[in-house]
Amino acid sequence: MNPLHTFTTGLHNIFQLSSAQTRSISAENFHGEKGAGCLATEGEGAQAARELGKGWKVSPCIKIPALSTVTLAEIEGPGVIQHIWNTVAPERTRSLIIRFYWDDEENPSIEAPLGDLFCNGWCARCNVNSLPIAVNPTGGFNSYWPMPFRKSARITIENLSPENCPGYFYQITYSLTSVPEDAAYLHAQFRRSNPLTYKQDHTLLDNVRGEGHYVGTYLAWGSNNNGWWGEGEIKFYMDGDDEYPTIAGTGTEDYFGGAWCFEQNGSYVPYSTPYLGLPQVLVPQQSSSLWQTQARFGMYRWHIPDPVRFQSQLKVTIQAIGWRSRGRYLPLQDDISSTSWWYQTEPHAPFPVLPDIDGLEVI
Repeated sequence: MNPLHTFTTGLHNIFQLSSAQTRSISAENFHGEKGAGCLATEGEGAQAARELGKGWKVSPCIKIPALSTVTLAEIEGPGVIQHIWNTVAPERTRSLIIRFYWDDEENPSIEAPLGDLFCNGWCARCNVNSLPIAVNPTGGFNSYWPMPFRKSARITIENLSPENCPGYFYQITYSLTSVPEDAAYLHAQFRRSNPLTYKQDHTLLDNVRGEGHYVGTYLAWGSNNNGWWGEGEIKFYMDGDDEYPTIAGTGTEDYFGGAWCFEQNGSYVPYSTPYLGLPQVLVPQQSSSLWQTQARFGMYRWHIPDPVRFQSQLKVTIQAIGWRSRGRYLPLQDDISSTSWWYQTEPHAPFPVLPDIDGLEVI
């Protein structure tokens, strides 16, 4: 068996045989057991299937009780999660927190609001056509990030709302297979600055310790001023960098593969490509100006062909800069939410505490 087969993407090795065992966890098979799909006699679809019985979509989804945490998956390894599909009403996507734990660790390696982990940070559906994340009509969230684990994988989802969350559909597909010695673990972390402190950068990541590589950024950016908001530079501080970073970008839209304020013929031009995009632009309906306050944007960049590699530590920040009178920069106080993805060796440093439900809310 070639264990690398279960980690690669694309078609270049699809013809190779492997002894990996494919399994899938969903509301129809909570534990991913062989031959155990569609055995439910109770579930959210039981009423609709009452004349058909077992095997007829009796348990297609779950309800997540208010103020509670549900375990979506518990897998004994070694193996690799290859695909995750899920969907829920868009207004729930900031109050549901999804977490991934590798190899019985106490602190999660992935922790983020559900929507932000799938490049939908504004509780308003947005299609995404990229390589690792695809969001399709209407609100189908897909992840193709390879997630290797050696001992175990556990995925939970927490409902921060005081109301029950009905209709959460999900499917987690994975392979039970050997894991190469040099395979690192996927991590993802959410942070929000709302509003950003005046004359300070927004921190995407800090206190990352270990060897690894940074692979992705999603920003949900809300503008709190009139005028262009994206002059800020992203900065990567690596392996002993102190006051100044090793890598500094040239501007926000430049980092996400665009240019000149994302503007063409007086309008924003959304785009979504395999590695980078600005798929979501939400402009106040009453606005006749391109640069109106309270506009909201969603943008992503995947460092898949160009991972940012670090040997011992990593910090990532981004500035928020606009323009003021007489051609001067204006440090902005915008609403910036970020989700960052990276692979690294374990153990990892514990994440900062997430904001509470009010601190996460989209208003």
